[in-house]
Amino acid sequence: MAGHQREALAREARHRAPGQSEEAALARRVFAEGRGAVLTDLDGNQYLDFAAGTLTQSLGHSHPEVVAALTRQAGRLWNVHDSSTPERAEFFELLARLLPEHLDTYALFSTGAEVVEAALRVVQSTAPPGRNRIGALRHGFHGKTMGARMLVHWDVGHQSFAGNSVLGYAPYCYRCPLELERPTCGIRCADLVTRHIAAKPNVSALVFEPVLGAAGVIVPPPGYWERISAACRENGVLLVADEVATGGGRTGAFLASELVGVEPDLVTLSKGMANGFPFAVLAGRHDLLHRPEAAPPGAYASTYAGNPLGIAAARATLEVVARDRLLDRVRVLGDRLGGHLAALHDRFEVLGDVRGLGLLHGLEFVRDRASRTPAPEIARAVYTTALDLGLRTAVGGHVIRLAPPFTLDEQLLDEGVRILGEAIGRVTA
Repeated sequence: MAGHQREALAREARHRAPGQSEEAALARRVFAEGRGAVLTDLDGNQYLDFAAGTLTQSLGHSHPEVVAALTRQAGRLWNVHDSSTPERAEFFELLARLLPEHLDTYALFSTGAEVVEAALRVVQSTAPPGRNRIGALRHGFHGKTMGARMLVHWDVGHQSFAGNSVLGYAPYCYRCPLELERPTCGIRCADLVTRHIAAKPNVSALVFEPVLGAAGVIVPPPGYWERISAACRENGVLLVADEVATGGGRTGAFLASELVGVEPDLVTLSKGMANGFPFAVLAGRHDLLHRPEAAPPGAYASTYAGNPLGIAAARATLEVVARDRLLDRVRVLGDRLGGHLAALHDRFEVLGDVRGLGLLHGLEFVRDRASRTPAPEIARAVYTTALDLGLRTAVGGHVIRLAPPFTLDEQLLDEGVRILGEAIGRVTA
């Protein structure tokens, strides 16, 4: 690392609170500019960004149409709380064209955690008497605010604040908690979610990621969500899809729910919706979000929620996604990426599992395939080695996630995977 970055990091360290992400702490890079799929650091080094910010830059960094939309709006109007603007009505109409027909009512927020909290308020305000529990999945992640943490029993400090949530088994086939194997397992995990959550008369909703992202891109087997969602529907349990990471097209459909056979009552979206600008959407059924209990004055208002700048960025992003048929592009590139990663899996024993949908894939590193012992030290070494070679990924524990921009071309995709393979080879040599 050259002197400019070292100096900038030292200056920042004097005042920055600790607790940064694992990838930032390991990388020790100071990024100065981004264009498309390429980042440039303060010393002029360039990197293919296969993390797309943090699964946020669907169109790549500094997309000219998003920049132009933000620039125009910045000269006109920034914040009028939750007052109407012409652009908001137009954005709602765009959402209605992109989302499933039954999700026709929207509230706007700023972050993924904020919109998850809003969804929880809707559930709690509309739940019938006695339905005071909420279901979630083990290994799920829904944000760092109190309600989102309590869903998955994520304790902070020395006290447990786990409240009224009930946890079901995630479809983590590679590490099946029931020690079963596909296809003879009969998707027993889904049956247990049905028994412990969907069939319980005191459960009001199941909050879930269709594809579990932070847990390492856990993709459900066919039949998992179909079985659970049918049971929830039969028993009056609301389905709340957390698509903060997957919504907007990352898996090759606008919602990952569409790919796994779920028709949710509520959906939360954020990360890629505005190409990295802070923005979030709660989408739901008209009859649910219009219920008086769910819509007292201020229920869907927040200081920065739905501000004109965020709407401008989101509208420009989604118009490009629709106009340029980028969902088709994501499926094509996703198939190509999946093929390359399967070849890496064949080459390297430390790759215990590779999995994904569209342009969201996870690589699970192990010490050996027989024991499947997680190897975070190998994942970290591969992450930093790839970064030194010019590829930025997303590392967490013993899993590296890949989520490049939708606008990536085949040549850059191939180059990114080549660098990744070289990094794994160097680490394991």
